[in-house]
Amino acid sequence: PGIGKSPLMLQLAASLESGGASILYVSAEESARQVGLRAGRLGASGQRVMLLAETSLEAIQAAWRDGAFSAVIVDSIQAVRAGELAGAPGSVGQVRFCAAELANLAKESGTALFLVGHVTKEGSLAGPRVLEHLVDTVLYFESEPAMRLRLLRAVKNRFGATDEVGVFEMTEKGLAQVENPSAVFLAHRPAEAPGSAVCAAMSGTRPLLVEVQALVSPSGLAMPRRQALGVDSGRLNMLCAVLGIHAGLDLSGHDVFVNVAGGIKLTEPAADLAVAAAVTSSLANRPVPADIVCFGEVGLAGELRAVGRGSARLAEAGRQGFSRALTAPGKHAAAGGMRILSATRLDAALELLE
Repeated sequence: PGIGKSPLMLQLAASLESGGASILYVSAEESARQVGLRAGRLGASGQRVMLLAETSLEAIQAAWRDGAFSAVIVDSIQAVRAGELAGAPGSVGQVRFCAAELANLAKESGTALFLVGHVTKEGSLAGPRVLEHLVDTVLYFESEPAMRLRLLRAVKNRFGATDEVGVFEMTEKGLAQVENPSAVFLAHRPAEAPGSAVCAAMSGTRPLLVEVQALVSPSGLAMPRRQALGVDSGRLNMLCAVLGIHAGLDLSGHDVFVNVAGGIKLTEPAADLAVAAAVTSSLANRPVPADIVCFGEVGLAGELRAVGRGSARLAEAGRQGFSRALTAPGKHAAAGGMRILSATRLDAALELLE
């Protein structure tokens, strides 16, 4: 709630309208006056955007058939109700039936259909999972509670990639694209602070620099805690074991907490080296040099493996002012005077940080 789904849809409608498309915007949750006030504030009141404040499926279908629309936006599907079915709006039967009927009408008319749906507290799509099977693309609009940035990511896409991420900032004039997300994610990075390492990650085809933070503290528990936000917890456990066996770090009596600043989720193994560097830095209470960026996969034997798109990662690091990169040996084209520090083993790579 309040993340900006409706402003996103209004700005989408205005963008499509500026290209000559005619839009039917169905507001099933807010009144026409509320939507009008928001549209005026966002500057999204177009002449070819028709607003329908309606919750009845039959009324929406009738308005759709009466007009030649290029796209239809329904905000939100949980508030639409079919008269022929029992049950309140938002119930499993109502959501499934209404979504299926609207999807069929979209296919018959060749109209693009955008359905806004709510998510549960756990972050999954509210209502039946059949919603995800009915549509061609599922986009998640995410943000941490205290975060001013909004992330738009695809989890299903029949016509393209699912690893692209759009980064937006909520402003008084609506959502604004963040042209340089790496600078935003690194803006509050503490200087000379132990437990902080910068990772050159890939978000789809876009290189992105993010800060990986680690805190290693003595534990009074029989089973020390391993908690991760933004990276896979299983991979953190694996890296702690590799650091203990192949790098000589005794973490058996320490709690290890890892966080990726900014709410970004790193799913690729290229983040392994940055996580290992941050954990080692926190345990030794020794900062990672501020001009070094890290990326590389760590294997169970303690080896360091190269990852793809190394040249793009290095180019982005150079643009952000980094002068050195720690990674596995590979065919990397260094850009902007970047100096590459390479190692084949994790312990050797960590020594290069000293």
